[in-house]
Amino acid sequence: MKLKNLIFAASGAILTAAPAFAEDTMDKGDVSFMIFSTVMVLFMILPGLALFYGGLVRTKNMLSVLTQTTMITALVMVVWVLYGYSFAFGGGTSPWWGGTGKLFLAGVTMDSMAATFTDGVVIPEFVFIAFQMTFAAITPALIIGAFAERIKFSAVMVFTLLWVTFSYFPIAHMVWDGAGYIFNLGALDFAGGTVVHINAGVAALVGAIVLGKRKGYGKDMMAPHSMTLTLVGASILWVGWFGFNAGSNLEANGGAGLAMINTFTATAGAILGWTIVEGLIRGKVSLLGAASGMIAGLVAVTPAAGSIGPVGAIVLGALASIVCFYFVTVIKNKFGYDDSLDVFGIHGVGGIIGAVGTGIFTAPSLGGVGGDDFDMIGQTLIQIQAVGITVIWTAVVSFVLFKVIDMTIGLRVSEEDEVMGLDLATHGEAAYHS
Repeated sequence: MKLKNLIFAASGAILTAAPAFAEDTMDKGDVSFMIFSTVMVLFMILPGLALFYGGLVRTKNMLSVLTQTTMITALVMVVWVLYGYSFAFGGGTSPWWGGTGKLFLAGVTMDSMAATFTDGVVIPEFVFIAFQMTFAAITPALIIGAFAERIKFSAVMVFTLLWVTFSYFPIAHMVWDGAGYIFNLGALDFAGGTVVHINAGVAALVGAIVLGKRKGYGKDMMAPHSMTLTLVGASILWVGWFGFNAGSNLEANGGAGLAMINTFTATAGAILGWTIVEGLIRGKVSLLGAASGMIAGLVAVTPAAGSIGPVGAIVLGALASIVCFYFVTVIKNKFGYDDSLDVFGIHGVGGIIGAVGTGIFTAPSLGGVGGDDFDMIGQTLIQIQAVGITVIWTAVVSFVLFKVIDMTIGLRVSEEDEVMGLDLATHGEAAYHS
């Protein structure tokens, strides 16, 4: 397979929606598959991500995380329909954004179709819009874990609105739209290594640094209040991730099958990688370590799921989880930033390892689907360039937004509210009653 064809077949890039022609085919199996995949990505956010994060914070902040996740999801869905879809996939020719051609979903009907990766095979545009909408919703929800337990609810909502507008939508266009700058570099991103995980992870790191540490960080006990709920949430994320990765194939065929098995094997390899290293260093294997490895593997395989082999996925997942373990346990402590739930350490770092690793493990000699003319070094350099552009873009946008919000409505809650807990102080509710 030629590299250019590989990009179209395996990058997860969304080709411009187009009206259906007589020779186009809409298969009800593909449509059913995509509707199910879309619902599975929503399942990742609510309840998956909400419970995963909720279990990791202290009891007094449980509901704040659940509320933020719920409200971010609703806000982004509305914004996506109003202008987000247009800014990302509006059919414009700009390499930086999709234009205004699809504002308020102009021109979209039950009969309008979106292209897939097979010539003449299409799916309803509404289904495609909804699928991408769930990706847009989960990405800013990931960010909140970095500054959990200390940020104002109003600041979260304002940041989300501005961040998806100036970071998520442009990056999605650049990576996944046929006119996008990163897409035309030849970068591979099957289901969102750059668009979702690096984008969110770097924004999370910036936010953690700008907001500063939690009161009592490094002194008070800040262990997860419920590892039971954390594992429930992590497990739901793994289940839902099959919609995330396999659904990015847009068709129910062998490509979706490849993404599916890689989502199994990379995650399994990552769980083993994290817990083996943890056991050797600490002498004990923890459930928190297993859950963290699980997410690290899922993150790492996301950009590569459609173009690497199952054995390569095991190696990629294990390598990513070991590097993430190092960042979470060593680098974070060395630099002293308070990334509350290790969003950068897992999503940012795991996303970078996965994106770069895609250029390596796509090679046919390593079990990938690249053709005989696949250039591992060349492709890896392209992947590094895509990572660099994404990191710089989201870092600059995020820093500016956090500083502007801090200078206007403020980012942090008062010290008294932080001590009380955001559940009662911000929302007037308690997760548990004695």
